[in-house]
Amino acid sequence: MSTDESAPLRVAAIVPCHDEELAVGKVVSDLYEAVPGISVYVYDNRSTDRTAEVAEAAGAEVRFEGCPGKGNVIRRALADIDADVYVMVDGDDTYDVSALPEMLRTLAEGPYDQVTGVRVAADRGAYRSGHELGNRAFNRVVSTIFGRPVTDMLSGYRVFSRRFVKSFPATSRAFEIETELTVHAINTRVPQAEVPVGFRDRPEGSESKLRTYHDGVRIARMITRLLHHERPLALYSVLSVLTALLAVGLGVPVVDEYLRTGLVNRFPTAFLASSLVIVAFIVLVVGILLDGLRKVRQEATRIAYMREPAPRRVARPVRREAPAPSSVPAAHVPTSFARRAGQPV
Repeated sequence: MSTDESAPLRVAAIVPCHDEELAVGKVVSDLYEAVPGISVYVYDNRSTDRTAEVAEAAGAEVRFEGCPGKGNVIRRALADIDADVYVMVDGDDTYDVSALPEMLRTLAEGPYDQVTGVRVAADRGAYRSGHELGNRAFNRVVSTIFGRPVTDMLSGYRVFSRRFVKSFPATSRAFEIETELTVHAINTRVPQAEVPVGFRDRPEGSESKLRTYHDGVRIARMITRLLHHERPLALYSVLSVLTALLAVGLGVPVVDEYLRTGLVNRFPTAFLASSLVIVAFIVLVVGILLDGLRKVRQEATRIAYMREPAPRRVARPVRREAPAPSSVPAAHVPTSFARRAGQPV
């Protein structure tokens, strides 16, 4: 990242696409209109239509990712692209791209490392009832498990700082990438913010790639996996307690019988109860060891995060006739976000 405070920020938009020829052209055009000087990268993820041709005609740099899944696209893009600020937006034209200048300004003025576009449905058909219900349920689960309120964890419209991107491991393969981004931001305790953005239905004739139940199961599996990696002591402590309670439930009648008669007639039950006590202890030790590894991993992530400087604050442009900088319209794009023509990203 450039250390020259007067140099314009390099903003790169990543647009993952699979069969989006009906919408991607407008998305690319809207990005260029919203933030002059932005670099737009459309990643064609095994499309069978003219997505690449339409995106290239609209002015985007088209790249290809052969491994199917949005997570694979984002993993590749974040590794390949060098920029100061990264934008992630879907290529289906469902998000209001005109909100991007406000998201960029919020990131810089925080400064924040992630700004999430919280979806506000513009029409009745924009949000499927199953998707909305699932999103709310997942928001509540993640908020409860990881101890931080989450409004829209499945939003695909986000802005990231360079230091967030370069410390994000990106292990997801498909639509669970948003869950991984959300939990990574919470767990590393990076400063983040939310901005309401418009959300509309897909263009007529365009098909959604989301599969409510299939993707829901994948997201639930991702949450469970992240719980195992990021909250191992809590998870294994609960499992240890449950195992110990089962052992007590099985063992109390055996002990009571022994105290009354001096005999152990249910030897298999006694053996099972004592084995469960040992298992409960082993599970607790595993949780303690994994928690130690988690702390080491988090320290390494923090070191990688701290190697990059914080997003620069962008001075609001001041006009002589204006009484104060606060009179600048909210939709105005800071000049520092404009990249010089031809500057490589």
